[in-house]
Formats: sequence, structure tokens, C-alpha cells
Amino acid sequence: MTRRPSLTVALIAGVVSLSACDDHVPTPPPTPITAPTSRVATTSPSSTLPQTVRQLAAARGIVPLATPPQVRPALAKLGQALAFDKILSGNRDIACTTCHLPAFATGDGRSLSIGQGATGLGPARVHPTGVFIPRNAPPLFNLSAMRHLFWDGRVAADAAGNVTTPAGAQLTPAMTRVFEFGPVSALGMFPVTNRFEMRAGSGNELALIADDDFQGIWAALMKRLGAIGEYRGLFEAAYPGTRFDDMTFAHASNAIAGFIVDQFSTRNSPWDRFLAGNDAALTMPQLDGAQTFLTLKCSICHNGATFSDDDFHNVAVAQIGPGEGNGVGLRDDFGRMNVTGLPADQYRFRTSPLRNVELTGPYGHDGAIASLREFIEHYSESDLKLLAFDPTRLEPALRLAFLNNSADVLLQRDTLLTGVVLTDALVDKLMAYMSALTDDAARDLSRSVPVRVPSGLKVDR
Repeated sequence: MTRRPSLTVALIAGVVSLSACDDHVPTPPPTPITAPTSRVATTSPSSTLPQTVRQLAAARGIVPLATPPQVRPALAKLGQALAFDKILSGNRDIACTTCHLPAFATGDGRSLSIGQGATGLGPARVHPTGVFIPRNAPPLFNLSAMRHLFWDGRVAADAAGNVTTPAGAQLTPAMTRVFEFGPVSALGMFPVTNRFEMRAGSGNELALIADDDFQGIWAALMKRLGAIGEYRGLFEAAYPGTRFDDMTFAHASNAIAGFIVDQFSTRNSPWDRFLAGNDAALTMPQLDGAQTFLTLKCSICHNGATFSDDDFHNVAVAQIGPGEGNGVGLRDDFGRMNVTGLPADQYRFRTSPLRNVELTGPYGHDGAIASLREFIEHYSESDLKLLAFDPTRLEPALRLAFLNNSADVLLQRDTLLTGVVLTDALVDKLMAYMSALTDDAARDLSRSVPVRVPSGLKVDR
């Protein structure tokens, strides 16, 4: 499913695009910054601050996360093995979790991920020829609550709940009937088909299959797995009554989804306890920050149980990296437009959910912004921030990977950002609130790492 080859850093001049981590940050009024710019609720003078915050949250549709789907233990066990097993990559050198490491809050701590053919983990990962994946590795928290996956939403559930993917009719109704968790069940179907992420360009039988032959790639992977007796047993235990030889890679992808849902659904942050009625769950700075967040523009896009409107926005974040084959020199990334074909979707990326956000940097679809504070600050005069973007803040290998297309990006910047100016005091308040969205269980995910995998290949930790 390769959209285009990832380019060696020496050959790329970077890209300026927009982050799908769309923090629509508040527009403070021109006079006192405490005055709300968006009246989403009214309170009487006698209302307490906790009551006010709960009313504001309800008006924005910010509600507790629903209980995640139950996952059969045998299915989660199979999914864990598959997620960590490099057997799913062409040259057996990278697993799904190499770029979604539990040690880095299900990301990799990098601006741009580095796929197959590389060595090392997280920020220490390097590729011998400097090849980067075009986009940042998004976190895996609470994916069963999301309708659109990937930065451009190319895997999604439509209004009727049907899963749509880049594979089109190759993902058959028989395969989608296997899916138990919505779009996240299809998530594992696609990185394995991408040459630069996992499949490789040569050196293995998967590399010989045409890029658009999804069925061929998936069948070849099932043949690999079927040659390992332990996997046959794990699959048949996870899907009682179905023989391994009657299964497709949809069963594997659904199992990976089951593992993700089982291990990375987090709903016990201080904010969750506050919504459940515990007034003492938030510190005063967090409570004050919550009121700020909810009375300004932040919650227009960051709402719902996940703090994402599950929509797409252009928020003028500078893009770096090889791009997705768009624009001059094929070095740009048009984001959602690559999925829909609509010019209005150019440079739009999915609004990222904010749960555990303090753990999941760098930020934006290409990780151009390293710290959460800087990402919030970006929304203050974001047009000027984009025009002044300094690539020397990036790791040396990415400093040349910057394409100055800011004029095109700003033509379609989301109008919600017009006139936004944030003071340091406002940023402090928003930072305090972000800390209330972290579930302590997300701080240490080592429990999710298996001791071994059936292939016997090394497990990345």
C-alpha cells in the first residue's frame, strides 16, 4: 500500500503541511484573557468551579469513555504475539511494535518513524541509507473509540459502521465479518504491505508481489505463519471451531486489534475520576486549566470521549520528511486529500485524541514539534509560527527535510485559528489540564511485552 517511496534524507527538502494532531487552541479575547470566546454553557454566580467545569464538558460532549469491548484471552494472546513478531515483515527485521513501542507510550519518540532495514529502537533508531517513513507513528490508546485511523483516515468506519480501507474490494465481506472491534480490526492489514514500513523492496518472497496485490501479500503472510505449529495452535484457540487453513490475514489483523484494545484502553485518568464525581481528583491548577480549555476554542475540535472530533483540519504545522508523493518534486503531503481526492481536504489531517498526550510526543503528523508546550504555543499566531519554523531544532538527519510550501498551506489554514494569541499564562493553564488526561497505567506498559514470540525472532522492548 505504498503511496510512494520514502526518500533518503539527502534527497529531500522537506515539507510544510499540517498536523493531524489538530489542537484548535483557544482564541483569547483582545481584552482580559479570562473572558470566554465561546459560550458553551452558562453558570450562576453560586456555581462551584467543579460544577462549572462539568457543565462546560457536557456542553462540548466531553463524556467518559465507554467500556472497551471485551477481548477473549486467547485472542489477545495471539494478537500480542503477532504485534511483537518480526515474522510479519518481509526480511524479518521489524515488528508492528518496533514503531509502537510500549516503552515510548506506543510510539517511538521520533519525529518520523524509521521502518525496515534499520537498527536500534526509538530515538536511537537509524537507517543505513537515511530512509524515513513519511509520517509520525501515532499512539495506540483507545483506538476502539475512534472512527478514523491513520493520519489521513484511510481506514475508517462509515456512517453505517462498514469498514472502508485502501484495499477496496480486495478486503472482502468474508474478511470484514471477522472484524470484532471496528476500524482498528483493519489496522494491521496495511503496514505489512508497505515496502518501507515492513515488506521491504527485495530479499524475500513478499517483496516479489505487486504493490497493489493486497490479497497476494496477505496470503503469503498466512503461509509463513502456518509453517509454525505454535501459531496454528494460537489461531485455532483464538477462533474456536475454525481451522487455520480456513483463515485469512483478517484473522491476524483482528487479533492484533484485540491485543491493542485489551492492553491500551485507558480510562482512569484524574479527569475520568473527576467526571465520575470525585471533585478532589483534579488539582486546582488542573481544574482551572480545564475551565480554560473548555471555554476557549480548544474543545471545538478536541471533544467527545477521546478529545477528538474524529475530523480533519489544517492547523499549519511545518512538515518535514519525504512526503507522500504530492506537489512539486513529489515531496509534499496533501493529507486527507490523498484519500478523498477533494481539493478542500488538502493539508488536512485527523484531530488527534488528547488522552495520555503528555506521553506521546513528538507532535503532529510528521512530529515537527517536539514538546507538548511548544505544540500548544504553536496555535498562538500559527501563521507566524509556520513562517518562522526553524529546522535546526530537528535531529541532524532531518534538518534538510523541510519544504517551504507555507504559502500554500496558509491559504487553507483552518479559519478557527485566525487571530488566536495565547499568553504564557494561558499556555500554563492548558498544560496543567493536559496532565489531568494521563492515566497512570499508560506510564508503564511493560506488562504488554511478551517474553518470546513463536517465530523465535528477537522481541523489541
